Amino acid sequence: QVHVVESGGGLVQAGGSLTLSCTVSGSTWSTFSRYVLGWFRQVPGLERAFVTSISFSGEKRFYADSVRGRFTITRDNAKNTVYLQMNDLKFEDTAIYYCAVALPTPKVVHGREAREYDYWGQGTQVFVSS
Repeated sequence: QVHVVESGGGLVQAGGSLTLSCTVSGSTWSTFSRYVLGWFRQVPGLERAFVTSISFSGEKRFYADSVRGRFTITRDNAKNTVYLQMNDLKFEDTAIYYCAVALPTPKVVHGREAREYDYWGQGTQVFVSS
């Protein structure tokens, strides 16, 4: 059973930075290194929105237009962990951030769609004050 746990959320002023972490347990190093990993975010009343994804090798990364140039996704396969470095945060980045894990199946293309993912964390709240 795969468990996904996010951490690192909190309150930050606009223009500040935060780093979110997501640790995936229940998988070995060899299996974790085959996962596509992603971050999504959600605000009340809206659908969960894609933020960024990273391929199993870490060579391919995709970003939503709203965060490109400010956010960076990285992964450490030795630690079964994926990170989201968020810089120059804006009030509109306020949301619950979810980490997602996609098993290596044909349904996974770029990791931009929620339906591509198999496991989700409980989310971590990020609040940016203006």
